[in-house]
Amino acid sequence: MSVSAKQILSLIPQCLSKDQHRLRMSLQKIRQAEKAESGLDVKSTQSVKLEKLASLAEHSISQVQARRKRLPAISYPAELPLSGKVEEIKKAISENQIVVIAGETGSGKTTQLPKICLELGLGVKGMIGHTQPRRLAARTVCSRIGEELGVSGTSAVAYQVRFQDYTDDNTYIKLMTDGILLSEIREDPFLNKYDTLIIDEAHERSLNIDFLLGYLKRLLVKRPGLKLIVTSATIDLQKFSSHFNDAPIIEVSGRTFPVNFVYQPAEESAAEELGERIIGAVQEIKKIAKKSPIPHRDILVFLSGEKEIRDTADAIRKDKSLDLEVLPLYARLNNKEQNRVFQSHSKQRIVLATNVAETSLTVPGIGYVTLALPVSADIACAVKSSVFLLKQSPKPVQTREQGGVDVCARGPAFAFTVKKTLTVGRNIPTQK
Repeated sequence: MSVSAKQILSLIPQCLSKDQHRLRMSLQKIRQAEKAESGLDVKSTQSVKLEKLASLAEHSISQVQARRKRLPAISYPAELPLSGKVEEIKKAISENQIVVIAGETGSGKTTQLPKICLELGLGVKGMIGHTQPRRLAARTVCSRIGEELGVSGTSAVAYQVRFQDYTDDNTYIKLMTDGILLSEIREDPFLNKYDTLIIDEAHERSLNIDFLLGYLKRLLVKRPGLKLIVTSATIDLQKFSSHFNDAPIIEVSGRTFPVNFVYQPAEESAAEELGERIIGAVQEIKKIAKKSPIPHRDILVFLSGEKEIRDTADAIRKDKSLDLEVLPLYARLNNKEQNRVFQSHSKQRIVLATNVAETSLTVPGIGYVTLALPVSADIACAVKSSVFLLKQSPKPVQTREQGGVDVCARGPAFAFTVKKTLTVGRNIPTQK
């Protein structure tokens, strides 16, 4: 039985997104050749080509059906604020091509949005592309989503970073750095392998993110079936919305916990070396920890760069009285060393981290935080759930120039600032 071009055209929308463009172009060539030439031989040849094209379309449709059957079961953690807005977000994504999600750190937007997309049937014809600013974040978020979906150890949720690609034809959710997505544009200008894109942490406004947002605005006109979700902290929301023709905005709150601030006097801070100041803070932490019901929670220290981390690590290792396992954490560290932070342990740890620990990253076991910052910096930090770093600003900080690190328990947060007096035990509500 012969197949018509019209029948094939009706099959194409049911195919994998990566096949749809190729099938349309092949069908267009067959039609053009049919108009240019005539005769029985030509019609016979075109009929064979149409049947072959129909076979390819049916094979692609069978792959879509198989992917749909393999979809994992989806649930949402009740403790996350975003879980209470799942239906609202689903409705917005279903009715709009572009949605802006504004969520404070800890709202659950990074891990739950791909699951919402899966529940809507997205990620079946094409992958859900989910970008992260850093490689470490892409790996850890991939692991977390895989665990929540019950597909750990499979390629259903996979990641790609420079020199490493664990995705395959069975991947539903692909985590990657924004640089990877940018590089894919050269070979696939229409990004046909994706049916949904999530640009996470867009408020960072890196060159990669800004270029992607500009490119995607033009691409979405040519690919009306492609969904785009832009996530940001609660800043510049209207700018993102306006850029995408007044796309709807959904705001999700974070969680708040009391914070105990302990300030080191400025004159002491200025006189001491960085390593000495941190050792002093650790000694103070150990004194407070003795009064805690769980005395051996780990310590997280924010530092400005790799050199500071190396120097501080050497200073702490030389002081045998501290009895701490020292773990560095920065972007250029190899994967094996980075993953040590997430492995179980018995000895108390001190994690020395750059801002790689600020974005989409959970550091388990942290109970105490030290911010070793320039003495002019404005800071705020939270325990139980997150650490925040507010950079110095000429005006009151009302937006998010801050990062978050999930920690596991209430405890004091130590901060080196220009305070002239020592303040202990000041509780303030801070975001997660």
